[in-house]
Amino acid sequence: MRVIRHTDKNFAAQLAQVTAASSLFDPAIEQQTRAILEAVAARGDAAVLELTERFDGAKLSAAQLAVTTEELLAASLKADDSLRAAVAEAQANIAAFAKNSLRKDWWTVNSHGAVVGEKFDAFQRVGIYIPGGTAPLVSTALMTLTLAKVAGCKDIVVCTPCGKDGSINPVILFSARAAGATEIYRIGGAQAVAAMAYGTKTIRRVQKIFGPGNAYVSMAKRLLVGRVAIDLLAGPSDVLILADDTANPKFAAADMLAQAEHGSGHERVWLVTTSAKVLKAVEKEIAKQLPKLARRAIIQRVLDRNVWLIQVKTLADGVALTNQIAPEHCEVLTRAAGKISRDIVTAGAIFLGNYSPTVLGDYVAGPSHVLPTDGAGASFAGLTVDQFQRRTSVVEYNRASLKKALPAVKKFAEMEGLDAHGQSAALRK
Repeated sequence: MRVIRHTDKNFAAQLAQVTAASSLFDPAIEQQTRAILEAVAARGDAAVLELTERFDGAKLSAAQLAVTTEELLAASLKADDSLRAAVAEAQANIAAFAKNSLRKDWWTVNSHGAVVGEKFDAFQRVGIYIPGGTAPLVSTALMTLTLAKVAGCKDIVVCTPCGKDGSINPVILFSARAAGATEIYRIGGAQAVAAMAYGTKTIRRVQKIFGPGNAYVSMAKRLLVGRVAIDLLAGPSDVLILADDTANPKFAAADMLAQAEHGSGHERVWLVTTSAKVLKAVEKEIAKQLPKLARRAIIQRVLDRNVWLIQVKTLADGVALTNQIAPEHCEVLTRAAGKISRDIVTAGAIFLGNYSPTVLGDYVAGPSHVLPTDGAGASFAGLTVDQFQRRTSVVEYNRASLKKALPAVKKFAEMEGLDAHGQSAALRK
C-alpha cells in the first residue's frame, strides 16, 4: 500500500501516479489482443479452438463449443433451495429496477405540423460475456441477462470460459438459464468477444456485446467498436472510498479488501480521506483482516501494486480527486453523504453511508453491477436496460406540413449547393 498525504512535498507528483494510464490503454495488451482478433476474423472456429486450448487448457471440437440442454438440466438439478432463493431475490430487484429504466416510444408535433418522434426496439441478437477464472461471477449472469430479457431481446448469447476439462461452473449455467440465455458457449477471453463480433460457423455474430471481463476482454471490446456495438468498458474492478472522520475504518477496510480479491491483479483501490486518524486506522484494519481471508495471497498482490491511502486537506479536494479518478465504485462515508455525492459526476455507482457496502450493488440491490472501470466513467455510464434498446427516429409529414417547411428546405439546399435535395421536396408541393 502507498500512503500519500497533502503535506508531502511531492504530493502533486504522487497524485499523478495515482491517476496514471490504466490497462485499457496498455500497448502490450493491445498488441496481443489485436493478434487474437485477427486470428478469429481470418480462421473462425479453428482459431477459437486453438486459443481456448492455449489459454484455458481445454481441447475442444467445434461441436463441443455449445452447452447442451442436458448440461443445463444437470446444472438445474444441482441447484439447492438456498441458491434458487438467492437468484430469485436478486433477479426480482434487478428486473424491477430495469423496468423503470425502459425507454418508451414518444411522439410530438413540430413547428410545421408534422409528426416526429422516436421508437425503441430491443436488439434482436445480443452477446453477453460472463467472466470465469478464479472467481466465476455468477451474479454477472443476472446483472446482464435479466436486462436483456426485460428489454425483449430475442437471442441472448452467452460466452463464458470453461475449465481444462471443458466444464462450466454449474451455478453459472443455472443462473444464466434462469435469467434468459438462449445460447451458451464455453469460450472466454478476447477470442470469445471476437467470435461474437465477427461470427464463426458455430457462433452467429451479434449486434451488441455486453458484460465485464479482464484487461484483454475490455481491450477486445474497445478495438471492435464499429464492427459491433458495445455497452461500456468494464474491466478489472476498482473502488474509491471518500471518507471523513465519521467513517468506520473496519467497514472501509473490509470493502477495500473485497474489491482487491477478484484476482486479475489489475484491480485498483483508493481511500481518500480528510482524517489522518481514519487513514491510520484503515491501514491497521487491512493488516488485521487480511490474514483471515481465503484469497489473501491474491489480495496481497493488489495491495502491493494498486492500493493508495490518500489524505487530502478538504472534502472538496477529495471530491475533485474522485472526479479525476472516475472510479467504478465510489463509497461516500461522510457527514451528509447524499449532499457530498451531488458533486461526484464521474463514478460508475455511488454508495452512501456506512451501511451501503459495494457488495450490495455487486449482488442484490437492483442496479446492474456492470460499471465503467479504469477511468472510463468520465465518458461512460453503467449498464442500464435501455442499452439493450435500439433508438429509431420517425418522421411523418403531410402535404400541408411539407409546404410549410419548403422555404427553409430550399434555402438550406441553396446554401449547401445541393439542388437535388431541394428538388426532392419542391416537386411534392
